[in-house]
Amino acid sequence: MGETVLLLAVAIGAAAALYSSVGHGGASAYIALMALAGLAPDEVRPAALVLNILVAGLGALRYLRAGRFDWQVFWPFAITAIPAAFLAGRIDVPEHVYRPLLAAAIAAAALRYLIWPQIDAIKPGKAPPKAVALPAGAGLGALAGLTGIGGGVYLSPLLVFAGWADPQRATGIAACFIVVNSVAGLAGRASSLALLPSYLPWFVLAAIVGAMIGTTLSLKGLSKSGLLRVLGLVLGVAAVALAT
Repeated sequence: MGETVLLLAVAIGAAAALYSSVGHGGASAYIALMALAGLAPDEVRPAALVLNILVAGLGALRYLRAGRFDWQVFWPFAITAIPAAFLAGRIDVPEHVYRPLLAAAIAAAALRYLIWPQIDAIKPGKAPPKAVALPAGAGLGALAGLTGIGGGVYLSPLLVFAGWADPQRATGIAACFIVVNSVAGLAGRASSLALLPSYLPWFVLAAIVGAMIGTTLSLKGLSKSGLLRVLGLVLGVAAVALAT
């Protein structure tokens, strides 16, 4: 088990570096890695949410300090996402339902990185209409609560494609969105904290180191298209493995 934990920690650190560079927490990768390693869903979901909070929280702090945030864009998504994540987090999803649901969520994340790995310089327009932001926030919050994925991987491309935030601010908005969703989802499953694996501190350490590297690279403007396409391919393989 010691070797498996070490390999998982290294993989989690690498995933944290890649995800945090675009303002994401990395939950889709952590969940895929832990699920494929044989961890039970009751362990995987809370562990992924803890890692998500730490990685996205560090990213949010650094991006906020750098001015990469827009409150007017953030709050309409967050206000419905938080209660949705809390309520969905209280739902016990049977493993035969959880695995295909998780596979679909990870496959969607994989497509995001394969098709659109680098955020293009699209000029933002006005804040999103509430008729779109409110239900979208609720849907992403519910996804966070059910699967342990914070939703930022879907939110940031939506913000940029729709012209609601520039790529720089989208990273900070996504990071903050992931934090509030993950905290709410974990609060909804507070009892699951007792099921956290004893070796989680090793994953936490690896994720924090990875997040420091990823956010530093992002703030320096390093191009990550090739690396993120590789990440998309890995996630795609994981989604197929989980679905079979």
